[in-house]
Amino acid sequence: MRRLLVVFLLLVATRAHGELVRYFSGNDTDAKPKLHGPYLILQGGGTDQDAAMQAAIDGVRGCTDCDAKLDVVVLSSSGADPYNAWFMALKGVNSITSYVITDRASSDRDDVVKTIRNAEIVFFADGDQCNYMRWIKGTRAADAVESVYRRGGAVGGTGAGLAIQGQIVYDSCPHQSAESKHVLLDPYSMDVSLSRDLFRWPPMRAVITDTDFQQRDRMGRLLVFMARTLAAGDIHRVEGIGVSEETVLLVDRKGVGRVMGKGPVHVIVADRKPEVIERSTPLKYRGYKIWRFESGATIDLDRLPKTPTKVIDVVKGKLSADPY
Repeated sequence: MRRLLVVFLLLVATRAHGELVRYFSGNDTDAKPKLHGPYLILQGGGTDQDAAMQAAIDGVRGCTDCDAKLDVVVLSSSGADPYNAWFMALKGVNSITSYVITDRASSDRDDVVKTIRNAEIVFFADGDQCNYMRWIKGTRAADAVESVYRRGGAVGGTGAGLAIQGQIVYDSCPHQSAESKHVLLDPYSMDVSLSRDLFRWPPMRAVITDTDFQQRDRMGRLLVFMARTLAAGDIHRVEGIGVSEETVLLVDRKGVGRVMGKGPVHVIVADRKPEVIERSTPLKYRGYKIWRFESGATIDLDRLPKTPTKVIDVVKGKLSADPY
């Protein structure tokens, strides 16, 4: 037991093949537990939530107090080792491998793909979602992440790692940051760059996620992202999920999510083309439906309550009411 404890606490950082960096902690024997997911971990940034991640771990291993353990992979596009010690302090973690990936070649490496494929949880750290789109979309690593979900594991992320989980992604390329007050006045601003299909999670079809939501007043920009998606013409109903800081929406295999942490989570639905959406012209859209869910609430993403919390319009780039 003492030897295993030492192994559990071992942290090894290695750099090879250019910019790829690997941090490892724990037991290097593959856990191979029976899986009971899948789950999506949608975290809105800020302080990581112990109880929410423990719930995800317990959901995947199918118990709250048992010997089953999981292997975790954390992917990031910058920074050092923010997660190894945190994950190892949670119950049911056999090991954690953190990769800092800064090029596409790293996402196609055999060792990286194998480690991801053998994991039971894959979590994307905060950072720059543009880098995730550039360096992971369409690679073998992306396929390996999807295989974890299909096997019954959990996948998710925080901040930029949340932004890439929907079918439609605000990618912030190249190094942009859309502000609500600006993009409502020009929905085709260079700050609004949208991509699609990094991943294909069934509960996230025609969904756009946004992070640090209420704290940074991001409702306006999410409404613009949704309007832009509808204006493209191939999607006729789009759902926005805004997750506040220190909040997690943990979504099960049936598409039912539990709000954990501080809350709230906002879900927005738009189901018609905007009345006015043109370059350098304020947005006009009537009838955004908004639901607000506090901590402890459950959300069936396929069957939202009949009556929304609010219905608001955007006219001349201005919201008709406080959307929160």
